[in-house]
Amino acid sequence: MFDNLSERLGGILDRLTGRGALSEADVDAAMREIRRALLEADVALEVVRTFTDKVREQAIGATVVKSVTPGQMVVKIVHDELVATLGSDDQLIDLNAPAPVAIMMVGLQGSGKTTTTAKLARRLTQRDKKKVLMASLDVYRPAAQEQLAVLGRDLAVDTLPIVAGQQPVQIAQRALQAGKLGGYDVVLLDTAGRTTLDEQMMTEAAEVKASAQPHEILLVADSLTGQDAVNLARAFNERVGLTGIALTRVDGDGRGGAALSMRAVTGKPIKLIGTGEKTDALEDFHPSRIAGRILGMGDVVSLVEKAAAHIDAEKAARVAEKMRKGKFDLADLRDQLAQMQTMGGLGGLLGMMPGIAKMKNQIAAANLDDKVVKRQMALIDSMTREERKTPDILKASRKKRIAAGAGLKVEDLNKLLKMHRNMADMMKAMGQGKRGPMAGMAQMMGLGGGGMPSADAMKELAAKMPGGIPQGAPTLPKDFPNLPGSGLGKPTLPGLGKPGLGGFPGLGKKK
Repeated sequence: MFDNLSERLGGILDRLTGRGALSEADVDAAMREIRRALLEADVALEVVRTFTDKVREQAIGATVVKSVTPGQMVVKIVHDELVATLGSDDQLIDLNAPAPVAIMMVGLQGSGKTTTTAKLARRLTQRDKKKVLMASLDVYRPAAQEQLAVLGRDLAVDTLPIVAGQQPVQIAQRALQAGKLGGYDVVLLDTAGRTTLDEQMMTEAAEVKASAQPHEILLVADSLTGQDAVNLARAFNERVGLTGIALTRVDGDGRGGAALSMRAVTGKPIKLIGTGEKTDALEDFHPSRIAGRILGMGDVVSLVEKAAAHIDAEKAARVAEKMRKGKFDLADLRDQLAQMQTMGGLGGLLGMMPGIAKMKNQIAAANLDDKVVKRQMALIDSMTREERKTPDILKASRKKRIAAGAGLKVEDLNKLLKMHRNMADMMKAMGQGKRGPMAGMAQMMGLGGGGMPSADAMKELAAKMPGGIPQGAPTLPKDFPNLPGSGLGKPTLPGLGKPGLGGFPGLGKKK
């Protein structure tokens, strides 16, 4: 969602960091460009003014550390102000109340309330081990209550039985009563929406709030709606009173203005973001990590967390042992590709890597997308067990059969085999103690021994990554040489050495 804004801000700040000294005119010119970039990203005008005024005030009066250029100081100031605009600290769903904790979901029709309710129920049930009851208060949209019931069955989460003729306030009261009698920890109330803001919807939401006394009231807002999302948040906050915001479709091509504006306009934190259509595509909102992504500094901590959540540690240890012995076969490669898909695909992983924004043109030239990984998996699936275990037996006739079975060309298979050989050689060298830049990333991705890194190790890894800013305020001047544009060399993907795309799954050079 933040790609365009990231590209614009990255270009502006790169020009600043390339200078030895900054005049007041330089800062003013940069602020004009930043203002234009934010407005084009649909950030509210009042938020843009406040943001640029604060950055300008700090940039002109900034104390420059001896080993840090003025341009690098401006990058830090912009980063810190982005974090402040998005919300200085992480605020998660608050369940600190007597059970059952009522959480009320509000928003316009089509914003994704029902799907987000199901995603949150799945998260609370599977991650937090809570007993959850979902209840649909939407008596207007056809089959709205049935939709939530179907989602509940798919997720093995209980839903309140449908009683024809009941009104939203009655359903909310019945849900809370059922929550108490059934020993539920959380009751999720999925309210009705309208295509636009209207008085009836606001009145109904206020009545449900008065009756149910929810501990959390989350506004579910579509991040693609831009400025309208800000007006929506303001209206709901004034009439109903919000405790937080859940942004949906963050994986879409929205311009990011809603996320930057809503927190500043309402004063209410963004607590959740929807990153896809599947029920597991819901994440906590971390302001400092999002600010890092916007400025092209990556989000290594989130990447590590995704790896920890999706990688089978025992299986990874077995694969690591095979790698050390040089026995990394095509079946193992397929497992790694499949894990990459579950962690958000190639695009999702690359988006979290520091410095990747500066390689945008190079990646585009290599024609990379998640279809590459799917084609490689199809080729491996087209092989026999023996062929996966011993790729050396693949001669011309076998290659033709495998390529035809996957609907691809022999050239595609040859590229896959070459990539496998490169990876096997690299992993074997790492296993023999020849650790290079890829070693830390390999361990993080579950490809190396020693298990998953601890929280402290995550922060240490984030600090070492190109352009990485650790959680919290950086310590000057030690951390600053890693900021983008510091002149310490062109950005490279971890483990890829010189700028280039060979050696990473699916990143072979385009012929």
